[in-house]
Amino acid sequence: MSQASRLRGRAFGVCAALAACCLMAALGGAQSASAARIFRVGTYNASKGAYKTIQSALNVAKSGDWILIGPGDYKEQGTTVPGGAHGAGSALLIQKPGLHIRGMDRNGVMLDGTRPRTPTCSSAVADQNLGPMDAGGHPTGRNGLEVFKADGVSVENLSACNFLSGSSGGGNELWFNGGDGSGKTELGSWRGAFLSATSTYFEGNNKPFVSYGIFTSNTFGPGLFTQVYANNSADAAFYIGACPDCNSILDHAHAQNSDLGYSGTNAGGRLIIQNSEFDNNQSGFVTNSQNNDDAPSPQDGACPNGGTGPTGTHSCWLFTKNSVHDNNNPNVPTTGSAEAGPVGSGVVISGGRNDIVSGNHIYNNGAWGVLLAPYPATEEPPAVAHCQGGVETTVEGKTVCYFDDWGNEVANNTLTNNGFFGNASNVDLAEISNPENPGNCWHDNTNTSGTVTSEPKAIQSPPHSVCGIPDSGEPLASSLGAQVACDTGFFAECPSNVVANYPKRTQVVLQPLPQQQTMPNPCVGVPYNPWCPANKGKQPAYPVPGKPVE
Repeated sequence: MSQASRLRGRAFGVCAALAACCLMAALGGAQSASAARIFRVGTYNASKGAYKTIQSALNVAKSGDWILIGPGDYKEQGTTVPGGAHGAGSALLIQKPGLHIRGMDRNGVMLDGTRPRTPTCSSAVADQNLGPMDAGGHPTGRNGLEVFKADGVSVENLSACNFLSGSSGGGNELWFNGGDGSGKTELGSWRGAFLSATSTYFEGNNKPFVSYGIFTSNTFGPGLFTQVYANNSADAAFYIGACPDCNSILDHAHAQNSDLGYSGTNAGGRLIIQNSEFDNNQSGFVTNSQNNDDAPSPQDGACPNGGTGPTGTHSCWLFTKNSVHDNNNPNVPTTGSAEAGPVGSGVVISGGRNDIVSGNHIYNNGAWGVLLAPYPATEEPPAVAHCQGGVETTVEGKTVCYFDDWGNEVANNTLTNNGFFGNASNVDLAEISNPENPGNCWHDNTNTSGTVTSEPKAIQSPPHSVCGIPDSGEPLASSLGAQVACDTGFFAECPSNVVANYPKRTQVVLQPLPQQQTMPNPCVGVPYNPWCPANKGKQPAYPVPGKPVE
């Protein structure tokens, strides 16, 4: 089941074509490119723009306009909650479709959640802006830049830091939000490129923290993140969720030093994660079904309407050409259910269905290279969640919505030095599942030492190697089940009769934000203006979601 570049190119081309069509529809009433206005914020190449703050430019911009941002530390002090929405507000709230927001230097333009007249991304307690107070006198928290139900918006070539959580949520640095917590997908086309997100501040699990670095929820796409980096996130560096058919691509992403490098709750349908790196996290890449406010569940990669995906199967969810390594770090910010991400795990599909993991290099993960397991959702569900796709049951005395994993295919991956923690059932490839039709299938994975280790032992032999037939993995009441329970701490501490040694947190260590590749030409596609004098006489072009800009 090789993921040849021919297939990947075809998949990417289809997504790009769909993106262009959807973007044109989304911008139906917007200005034409030639009529678009350019609002310049700050100073670039010694040329001053007319605006000192990004918010002041947003206030006057209309659909189709460009906001160009010169290098600087932008401590936007407003906190705005979208009308009709709940939760924490955002420093920059975008509700106008078709806007194009671009920094002129990815590493030099910083959206900064700290207070005025403080150092850039200060780590001092007193320097944090935690948002307005709620009725009980507690800070509500803040998000950074939030695109709220506005189609056709592009955000490019900038960084964000230190927008922290509070009593109403928040803690999301860069967020395309199609209706968080609503159970609906109300965001169409979107694009985020050459973006970075970080935090220099973490007090504890129940205190302010950065939750997500770069985040999309409740979208039907087409959408694209490309050339993106995030670290030091207490939930996940990258998140795409609450979208039964996400119709999105995560491309050339790099996730580090976070609880989860990637999290994707109830993210299914057309979703491609490719050409990316996940390292030095507690868990590298995790997608799951969950009975929470990211409704509707479950996580299901089956193509919409029985269609055919990029590999010729009926799965449109593809994780390919990624590097997943050295995810053994417990000393990262953590919060909530993400804390259960098993330390030492490369790729985890928990309660997910019909996903394809193929053509990746997965190495130096101490517990498991690839782990398929059920997800027992134990939280009290909100009104929008109804255990859709799960089974209400009791596990160890707790009422849960139980999501089993099935129909997934793990093939053609290269494995090296996984499972080195040395606990029983720490291996390259592992599966816990009930008898299901179709079961999961595993084939053509190789280990550079010559031997693929697995639980069940013969995971790449029939029936486990045959796709589309009934099958099962190890039961919950197995050595593997006990080890996963110990590593996650999902229900309780390890049983006294289980020998399990997994790294535990000693002290959270935040890593600095490394310099990242900026856009080689931040004027590409921009109408002529004093910051882009070389564009005189050139036809401007809108950024297209689903299509990369190299």
